Amino acid sequence: MSATGDPPSDPGRGPASEEGRTGRSPAWFEGLAGRLLIAMPGIGDPRFERAVILMCVHSPEQAMGVAVNRPLDGITLRGVMDKLGVGGAQGAPDQQVLSGGPVERERGFVLHTDDYETLDSTLPIAAGISMTATREVLEALADADRRPHRSRLVLGCASWAPGQLEGELAGNVWLTAEVEPDIVFDDAHDTKWNRALARLGISADRLSAAAGHA
Repeated sequence: MSATGDPPSDPGRGPASEEGRTGRSPAWFEGLAGRLLIAMPGIGDPRFERAVILMCVHSPEQAMGVAVNRPLDGITLRGVMDKLGVGGAQGAPDQQVLSGGPVERERGFVLHTDDYETLDSTLPIAAGISMTATREVLEALADADRRPHRSRLVLGCASWAPGQLEGELAGNVWLTAEVEPDIVFDDAHDTKWNRALARLGISADRLSAAAGHA
């Protein structure tokens, strides 16, 4: 799966923290890999308005995640597989492909349940959820005997400079929540932001109204 070499995205337009710029990890740093980022209303960037992002990598040196509620109009898993010449595309699940973010927009990442794994290529993300970004996983999706129970192809990702995400979290640009497999894998994309907030006991309507009067 190819990469475009796009520059890092600027989610929330938050500045990198002093700790990030100097390479020092803040004492309170706690990695968010395997958790959800939920965009606050008024994030100020239409690319991330009401975004729900599954964090895949988070360390003092790097942060990367993929949005799980942004379907790409007219782009399907079978269509992408046909374009890449992957055999048996019609045997793959009939599902929309998601836009994971503005970085490396032509690079594919397959989120999937952990009943599938490739040696040295599969990254465990959260309990029961992994990610693989090789052609081999696309070939497996076409085979009912090899493919994972649930999966979702995502094109592109979101990434942050060192310390940038920590600065945005401190500025209340994002909320964080535990991951829920249905939010990652199901097709009800329009409700994922609301459902992610509900996991925190927050009403989306009340949060949006409060932000509108801030």
